Amino acid sequence: MNNYESVLISLICLTWGMIGCEPSNSTLTQQNMEEPSSQYPDSVYDFLAIPKGKPLSAASKRALERNYGQGPEWFAEFTMHELKGDLAYEEGVTRRDPSDIITVDGTYYVYYSRATGKTVGFGSGDPENKVFPWDKTEIWYATSLDGWTWDEQERVVARGESGAFDDRSVFTPQIMVHDGKYVLVYQTVKAPYVNRVKNQVGMAIADSPDGPFEKLDAPILSPTDDGEWLGEEDTRFAVKKQGSFDSHKVHDPTLLYYKNKYYLYYKGERMGEHLTFGGREIKWGVAIADNLTGPYVKSEYNPITNSGHELCVWEYDAGIAALIITDGPERNTIQWSPDGINFEIKSHIKWGPPAAGLVREFDFEEHPGAALKWGLTHQYVSYDWQKIMRFEYKQPFAP
Repeated sequence: MNNYESVLISLICLTWGMIGCEPSNSTLTQQNMEEPSSQYPDSVYDFLAIPKGKPLSAASKRALERNYGQGPEWFAEFTMHELKGDLAYEEGVTRRDPSDIITVDGTYYVYYSRATGKTVGFGSGDPENKVFPWDKTEIWYATSLDGWTWDEQERVVARGESGAFDDRSVFTPQIMVHDGKYVLVYQTVKAPYVNRVKNQVGMAIADSPDGPFEKLDAPILSPTDDGEWLGEEDTRFAVKKQGSFDSHKVHDPTLLYYKNKYYLYYKGERMGEHLTFGGREIKWGVAIADNLTGPYVKSEYNPITNSGHELCVWEYDAGIAALIITDGPERNTIQWSPDGINFEIKSHIKWGPPAAGLVREFDFEEHPGAALKWGLTHQYVSYDWQKIMRFEYKQPFAP
């Protein structure tokens, strides 16, 4: 039966109102037959245990079309471990969002968000109350000789003066070492912290990992301001127009020097965010600059992922790899792009460490998971308090 005949029968069924008029089993069999056998090598069928030359289920078709015949090279399993010293959990103090870990003269350095005080939420009537655990945070750093026991040092990036774009909170830092400079990028919030506030990305630069870090006077990245709120109520879900994937917020900045340019990866949140069949409507973008301090121009290909939350990206095999977790239809995957923009799924993992900070001294080219050997992450003790922990990765035993 050809397509014309199938359409003709469907029209007849519709006209006659024939309840239960369905294609015959032979028609279904023809429709489920595989694509020409030359499309996929025999090894793929064998690896996936899919019979060649026979009818294919929808699942088998997906497996072939979506390249499920890949090996386990990118698959990962993670464990979590408590830290010692000053980064062990301390009641009344939130430490979260660890940066990548750099090594200077045999010492590990990590930068993170730090705050005190309980979280009250929106609508308390007092604009000075904390509305999120990451509200009223500043950026601190700690050092370690073994990656387990950490000594907290001091604040390196403070909130700005009243009226500045970063006067309410500076948080979620990421570190990059380049041309003898230590570069921090981070999120900022300007007071008052309301539901509809639009945060930005700041940058600070130092000649030493211990600082002092000098902040740029202006943000290097802002939301795409092309949405439109509905009414005056302070809710981020009421919109006339949602706008771009990053019309509301730009989060979790991560800076890489790649192909002689500066690639600023970030998470976008949309005005009027809705739920999809994969959960929250969260995607990533990238902005690229010729110079360290910008201007950063958002890629015309944005968004570059369908999922994600906190950023975790690293260079591998002349491209960029990404650990994508928490939100969206492609959450809990490791993906790779040959050009830093076009990402493909390389593995589906059970779980990944949130806000993962990678150890930059590792040889990332050793194998696909080398960047994830160990690092730092954070975990909620309660909604008010979070702590930094260590994660470790291992490839499962393959018989």
